[in-house]
Amino acid sequence: MTSRRLLQTLGVVAAGAMAAAPAYAEPAQDPHGILTLQTENDAVSTLKGTSDQYYTAGLRLGYTTGTTGLPSFLDTFGRAVWGDGVQRVSVDISQSMFTPRNTQINPPNPRDRPYAGYLRVSTALIHDDDNSRGVLGFSVGVVGPAALGRQVQNGFHTLIGDTGNKGWNSQLRNEPAVELLAERTFRLPVTRFGGLEVDTLPALTAGVGSVRDYVQVGAVLRLGQGLGSDFGAPRIRPGFSGSDAYTPTRPFAWYVFAGVDGQAIARDEFLDGSAFVSNSPHVQRVPFVGEIVGGAAVMFYGVRLTYTQTWQTTAFRGQKSGLFTFGSLAGSVRF
Repeated sequence: MTSRRLLQTLGVVAAGAMAAAPAYAEPAQDPHGILTLQTENDAVSTLKGTSDQYYTAGLRLGYTTGTTGLPSFLDTFGRAVWGDGVQRVSVDISQSMFTPRNTQINPPNPRDRPYAGYLRVSTALIHDDDNSRGVLGFSVGVVGPAALGRQVQNGFHTLIGDTGNKGWNSQLRNEPAVELLAERTFRLPVTRFGGLEVDTLPALTAGVGSVRDYVQVGAVLRLGQGLGSDFGAPRIRPGFSGSDAYTPTRPFAWYVFAGVDGQAIARDEFLDGSAFVSNSPHVQRVPFVGEIVGGAAVMFYGVRLTYTQTWQTTAFRGQKSGLFTFGSLAGSVRF
């Protein structure tokens, strides 16, 4: 079975699973908006390693509304898709940067990951009941020099007195980018002991568009207090993400977590190259990628801080250094 055929099959299964869920109680309305700032970086890591390689950096600023005051057509649409529950809308602006392993040669190695920048604006409808979260999202942006990857990365290197990366002139060319996403996460209690809670967060995600076509299946196990406050730590997609929405159930909530996810990938522009430009830089993509994640989250006085460490399997043929690792740090505030 080809990777595209498998992706189609998994997509049908994921769509059915996301649409079919048991009925849960509707949570209380939450009028508070949420502002989130997040960074992901191969240098923001608890592990020592070479920086500026592969998925080298991500930045995101997001705003999530409260559950009250949404336009009636959005509320009606969300309930038609997911059933009863409360809903929010999120709006993000994010930038992702990709580089080869050796950033000090120009031109870069043609058999290594191409340089690429990706700048996008995303919006999503987030639907919650007591034990599940559904997300329907849409992103529009640009891949290429207009995404300002070179300016941001080398500008930061200049600021800290580091050497700039030399191969950005060979990055993927400018082209528009559109992505659609559907995700369903379930919050399933496991046990309680000694004042602590344990739950698991299985999730299904499907994404299509000009940038990536993929299906992702994952699950996270959490231990802590106040686990009903959210659906896990946020990530810049792709990757298992609990999103920015949270409602603390106690004055101080916290948890540690560990999990795995796997992606079946039919297309990834940052590896396969441009669909519209001939002779675009590219490498041979691996159709299946897995991740191991671990981290912690704390919530107090309306603030949430999360850290996620990710170990990712090989994404393309010829990739060096075994498991690729990067860290993700996010801070959110309710107001």
